[in-house]
Amino acid sequence: QVQLVESGGGLVQPGGSLRLSCAASRSLSSMTPMGWYRQAPGKERELVATISGGSANYADSVKGRFTISRDNAKNSVALQMNSLKPEDTAVYYCNVQPWGIHYWGQGTQVTVSS
Repeated sequence: QVQLVESGGGLVQPGGSLRLSCAASRSLSSMTPMGWYRQAPGKERELVATISGGSANYADSVKGRFTISRDNAKNSVALQMNSLKPEDTAVYYCNVQPWGIHYWGQGTQVTVSS
């Protein structure tokens, strides 16, 4: 079992930045995928970014604007979001996949609006 605690999120104007953080309750291999998904109202949950073994993968919609990073010593993953757009508004969920099992954080709201 893995518990995930998220922090960050909030309200930001278009073009602004936010940083999301997520800490896992137990030690995870550096090869364990860690990442972020998001779900906007009326839409399905979608992948934002994942990182495993130092290799990162991004949704096309966030490439060049978002950066995912992880601290294996702290069992944590972060998402730096720059140049935010209104369409980035969603609940963001931290995700880890040890042993092929998905674990989710409680979600944190990101709202991009003027």
